[in-house]
Parts: sequence; C-alpha cells; structure tokens
Amino acid sequence: MTFQPAALSDDLKTLPKLPGWVTSTRAETLETVAFRSGAALTVLDGLVSDPKHGVPVKLFANHLALKAATATSKLEGRLAREADIRDAYYLTPPGEARGPDGDLLAFWREAAQMRMSSREWQAELRGLVGPDAVAEADNSLTATVAHAKAHGPLAGCVSAMRAVLEVDDRGERIACLLSDVVLARALNWTTVLPVSGLRLTKGMLRDLVADGQGAELKVQQRLLESVEDTIRQARDLSSKSVALKAVAPKLRAKGSDAAVALFLSEGTVAPPLMLSPMIRGTTIPMTDRAARRFCDRLVELGVARELTGRPTFRLYGIAS
Repeated sequence: MTFQPAALSDDLKTLPKLPGWVTSTRAETLETVAFRSGAALTVLDGLVSDPKHGVPVKLFANHLALKAATATSKLEGRLAREADIRDAYYLTPPGEARGPDGDLLAFWREAAQMRMSSREWQAELRGLVGPDAVAEADNSLTATVAHAKAHGPLAGCVSAMRAVLEVDDRGERIACLLSDVVLARALNWTTVLPVSGLRLTKGMLRDLVADGQGAELKVQQRLLESVEDTIRQARDLSSKSVALKAVAPKLRAKGSDAAVALFLSEGTVAPPLMLSPMIRGTTIPMTDRAARRFCDRLVELGVARELTGRPTFRLYGIAS
C-alpha cells in the first residue's frame, strides 16, 4: 500500500510570528536591542505559554537541549558535533557511562526539566550546578533577576553570565544556564528553554568580563538572534506535531498511541532502547521488529525522519 506523505499544517500562517521590523535591520544600540527583544520575547512567550498554538513544549525543550549541548561544547573547547553528542546520549544503555558528550546533553536535559512553577526549582538548580558553584549561583540570581526587571530580560541574562565568568572564566556552561534561568523567571515560564548559548563564542564571553558595554551589546545582539531563531523552531515544531497527530489514527501497531506520545516529547527516539522491549514510560511491550517498522512507517508517512543516515543504530525524530 502506498501512503501520501503528510502535508505540514497551514496553521503556520496563523501562529504568532516576528513582525518584519524586528528582523529587517540589525539592532545597533542596547536601547534598540531592549525594544526589539521585547517584541520577540512576547511572541516566544505566546508560543510556549498558550496551548492553543500546539507547540509541544517538552519536545521543544529537549530539542533545544541538544542545540545547547553542541553550543556549549564549543564554548568549552571540545568541539563535539551534534551527531556525536546525540549518539553518546541516546545509544548508551541505561546504567552505562555516557562519556563527556553524553553527560553534557544530560546536563541540559535536566536543566530543561527543572520545575520552575514549584518551590523545588532552586534545589534542582543547586543539584545541577554542583556544590562548588552553589553560592555563586545563588548570589548571581538574586541580583540579576532584579536587574532583568529594571533593564529588560536580556540585560538580566548578560548580568548573570558576567557574574559567573568574573568568578570562573571557564564557567561557560553555568553562565549560560543561569542566563536561561533568569529568562525563564523574567517571563514566568514553567520550563527553562536552553537558548542563551546558542550563538555565543568563547571570545564574546571573555570580552564580556573585560570590555564592558561594547561587549554587552554584542552578547545581547546574539541573545536576540537566538530568541528569533527559537521562535522559528517553535513554529516549525508546532506544524510537525500537528502533522504527526493527524496521521496517528492510521497507525495500527499495538502501543502506537504511546509511541506517538514519545515522539511528541523526545527530540530523538532510539527504537531498541526507547520503544523495545517496552515503550519508555509505559508498561506496553513492543518487539524490536515492531519498533523498527513503526519508525519506518512514520518516515513513510512524512511525519518523522531518520537522523543518522546509517543502516544500523538508527535514530528517529520529528525535529530537524
């Protein structure tokens, strides 16, 4: 039987998007960045906070975690490729060492799972940054959340990064994490979205400590670019998740509803580890063969793609 690939939803036309004036020219001053970032963050906030827009927030956060892991690998001088980081995390059996690349992705996934709406998020943050950085993190957040309220979220993000890097010039990962937390707090998000490090370079962060306002403008410009790109990714994931949900009734395999739900929460799915012998997070069994056939069926229907190009150890996802 031949299946037509699913068409992406026309809902992209109705989803919130950036006004043309936000992206038409480069923001040349801190005041312009603050003005334009206000518009961009309003759009992003609407996309991730209003369920009617259909953005799968958990999937979105996990997708951004992989992007953040790749970016911070470069900031820390390891230069791991996204594919290497993804393999290290998703192809390592439970209980085995993932190595530094897999651990880096685990760090960002844990950041994205922090429960910002509960009283536990500060304890979760302390557990994530480690005992050596706890006091530094607490002091940075107290000051920078207030700075964000007075000068705008991106100014607060930069203030958080600078506070960390002044104490530890190799603390790029923690600096980006605290920036993301400040952004989530400023916008009252329930989920941390790892966006701060996506377009930064080590040189920019080094200059941020040494060069003052000129360096701050460059970092804020890159943060604004990250927010703008994140909006595009959120809109894309909304469309793709709608397409996957639309074909779900065509899937006849046992456990297909649970498997679809997994694809809507995970940026990457490894069939032998996440669908077989039991669909992750459920008690529903699925054989290796059924898992492979299910994933191939999603590809055939045009709602997922194989991410590696390999004949074995394949990984699948709806996010690009």
